[in-house]
Order: sequence, then C-alpha cells, then structure tokens
Amino acid sequence: MNKTSYTNLAKAWEYAEDVAFAKQSEALNALRIHAEEVGFPQGSAAQADFLRLLVGLTGARSIIVVGTGSVVETYQLIAGLGGTGLLTAVDSSPEGTALIRRMFTRLDNQTGTTLRVVNVAAGQFLPRLNAADYDLIVVAGDAGNYAPAFAQAERLLRRGGTVVLTDVLAFASPVSNGGLLNPADRGDKATAMRELLEAVQDDGRFDVTLVPVGTGLVLCVKR
Repeated sequence: MNKTSYTNLAKAWEYAEDVAFAKQSEALNALRIHAEEVGFPQGSAAQADFLRLLVGLTGARSIIVVGTGSVVETYQLIAGLGGTGLLTAVDSSPEGTALIRRMFTRLDNQTGTTLRVVNVAAGQFLPRLNAADYDLIVVAGDAGNYAPAFAQAERLLRRGGTVVLTDVLAFASPVSNGGLLNPADRGDKATAMRELLEAVQDDGRFDVTLVPVGTGLVLCVKR
C-alpha cells in the first residue's frame, strides 16, 4: 500500500472509534470516565464493542476476563451475554477489583448473568478452575496478565472456544514508545507482546488471527 492508503486506514480507525464512542450508553461513559480518573486507562471503544458482538457470534455462555481495572471491556462482555451465563473477572490489583465490584453491584439487579470477581493473579487462580468449562477468555491490562492466561487457555476452553488477547500492539501501555511497531520500544508491554505473539502463532492447538480492531486483537480458536 502507498502512503495515501495508510493515511486512509488511520482515518478509518479514528472514524470507527468515533462511531463506537457515540454508541456508548451514559452508564458506560460514566464508568470509563471514573476508571480513568482513578488511574485505570480504558481501552478502545471499538474493541470493547467488538467483544460484545463476539459473545453473540460465538454463542459464549461462560466467560473469563483477565484484566487490570478493565471495566469497559467487562461491561460490554456482560452486555453481550444478554442476561444469561456466567462472567468471571480476574484482577490482581485491589483497586481494579474494587472498580469491577462496584460495577457488578450496580448491574446485579439489572441482569440475570451470574457475576463473580476475584482479586488474585491469573497465574494463581486459573489453574484452580475446571477444565473444558469455558467458551471465551479475554485478556487485557498489565503485561503480566497475558502469558499466564494463555498458558491455561487450552485447558480451560471447550473445543471451539476462543481466547482473545487485547492491545497486542501495546499502544495502551502507560509507558508506550510506539509499542510493537517500534523495535526500540523495550517496555514491559511491548516486550511481552512480541514474545507472546511468536508463541501463539507457533501453537498448533489454536487457529490464530491478528485483527486490526482497536489497539490490536489476537483471536485464538481452540481446535
């Protein structure tokens, strides 16, 4: 592609974000603003909206979201469940867990979805869960969330289940210096994403694709 094509792609990304932000409810906007005010940057609106749609496309009824104060993604996943199923939020940060708990308290009387949140690192909690019991795993937030979650994904997912790795381009990192696209960026997130992408693409247990939604998603479907 030429320079004009790349410029148009950048404009298309901005347009997609604007459309997704315009679709957000007042409640979701308030959650995003509050989370960012207390120090938890939220991800792309288009990415979160895609995750909501993905729940319906995959027919997921049992979801794990591993994040660090990722209230926007979690809210949209709950919306995708449409009052059914189970969503488990795993957050190693006490402050992030508190944000999720407050959101769950508000939603508890508005949804039939069973909601649970645990304040523990993914590498400690996920090995305790039953095998082949989940349809969808979404990983977001700190660099340390990704490898432990992916290591458990094949065991936890049913056949045809999906693990989604968000922000694989590492643009959302607080110390991003261009993320994955800049070889000079040696920050924790960019380094972790480089290593994880290589491992995921070589993993024969999954069908894998990189999707240019938000700040980059990798979808891995269990064979």
